[in-house]
Amino acid sequence: MAIRVVVADDQELVRAGFGMILDAQPDIEVVAEAANGAEAVEAVRAHAPDVLLLDVRMPVMDGLEAARLVCADHPGTKVIMLTTFDVDDYVYDALYAGASGFLLKDVRRDDLAHGVRMVASGEALLAPSVTRRLIAEFAARKGTGPQAVRAPSRLLEQLTGREAETLRLLARGHSNAEIAAELVVSEHTVKTHVSNVLAKLQLRDRVHAVVFAYESGAVVAGED
Repeated sequence: MAIRVVVADDQELVRAGFGMILDAQPDIEVVAEAANGAEAVEAVRAHAPDVLLLDVRMPVMDGLEAARLVCADHPGTKVIMLTTFDVDDYVYDALYAGASGFLLKDVRRDDLAHGVRMVASGEALLAPSVTRRLIAEFAARKGTGPQAVRAPSRLLEQLTGREAETLRLLARGHSNAEIAAELVVSEHTVKTHVSNVLAKLQLRDRVHAVVFAYESGAVVAGED
């Protein structure tokens, strides 16, 4: 079954270009386009896509507010934020809004399609090396946020020893293969641990597991 995508950007050429690239993929279908955040929310409501590509800066309703609404009301839709900047406050705010990652607008064709596939499969669109740098700075800047409100200590107590260790390794930017090597288990077992962590902590994906780890104190920014 094809991955259903909505593309939201106020620049028509960007919208059309991303749409053509994604529609050319055999496993991806662009079901709608939107020129602002309000249209993006309506498109998600009408089409229930798997992935929403969402520009940060748009008229009527910006991408951050649209992301908050979509992530709150349509948990089956994963959000990728589009930005012209690298690591900035928009990225941090986007993660708090519930986004599963971000892409720069000058992303290469193959990386765009790969990113959509990654997020649709439940992965976070942040490379392990980027995760370590981004989330550490994120935690240091923000300190508190939506994840911290969820009584993290109570939720953390639900994790088994191996699941808690998996969470700590995720927060340090380790890939599944690296976690498997560290724990001396198979990658399949790691995937099971990650799924259990997300379910028990009531989180959308790996990025938000990392945020939760820092904000709950399970991992402290700067620690090895």
